[in-house]
Amino acid sequence: MNTFQLSCFLAVAETLSFARAAEQLSITQPAVTHQIHSLETELNVKLFVRTTRTVNLTQEGTLFLNDARNILALTIRATKRFENPLEQEIQQFSIGCHSYSHMFLLADVLHLLAASYPAVHPELRVVPFRQLYRLLEEEEVDTVIGFQEPDSRKVPGFYKELRKVTISCVCSQDNPLSSLETVTVADLEKEKLVLNDPGKTPAAVAHFQGQLMGGRSPSDFYFCESCEAETVLVKAGYGISVLPDLLIPPDPSLIRIPVAGLEPLSFGAYYKTLQGNEILKSFIRIMKEHFPYARW
Repeated sequence: MNTFQLSCFLAVAETLSFARAAEQLSITQPAVTHQIHSLETELNVKLFVRTTRTVNLTQEGTLFLNDARNILALTIRATKRFENPLEQEIQQFSIGCHSYSHMFLLADVLHLLAASYPAVHPELRVVPFRQLYRLLEEEEVDTVIGFQEPDSRKVPGFYKELRKVTISCVCSQDNPLSSLETVTVADLEKEKLVLNDPGKTPAAVAHFQGQLMGGRSPSDFYFCESCEAETVLVKAGYGISVLPDLLIPPDPSLIRIPVAGLEPLSFGAYYKTLQGNEILKSFIRIMKEHFPYARW
């Protein structure tokens, strides 16, 4: 497999035409056909269904499409890295996040990091929980930011707390709870609940949500795939939600009220080692100094 084959495959996949792909690549149509056939032989699959009038991707071709784009992009990036040896060295720095709401908090921190390391190239990766910690163990990410796990012994590395985060009830402005300074379990038991997937929720919050759900009708619950989706339904008036304060967007139409009796959560950074990684040391220092005040 080579980059020319991938370029031909992507050109045909995007245009759904061997003729237009050849024109786009400034080569002959038989040359495109030959490269596609060679690629299909190597992969042992058919990538396109071709008739006299139409060209369409097969199921295998559709599955291969994203891989081809990634491989070609990586190859081009690797080649360009060495085109000008006089350019400043690129310093890769990979940060793992459990959700996009965590990632959105990093802009100010990364801006300050770039001031100290102009050559740094951050890579932000949003990956499901357990897979993310595997990447940390295999040193494919430098650090993982998120809420502290109940049993940190299961996480391969060290943990640095950045701030304590209050757990709040989130409701719309016209909700009867919006005038309260704090809410209790009794207050929340009267409200319909907008809930996130427990697997994507800090353990303490998921446990509390489970308490609120006990003995209630399924019609009282709205389930979401992310905290961003939760806030949309809350804003639309479907019910209230319970979220770590850090993840509630600063929208004036969303009211956040601390939940009485719930301990704040610890939010921080996991890392495997600081040895020999000056960028990571600076990142954690900047996070500690500035992240407590970060908002969306």
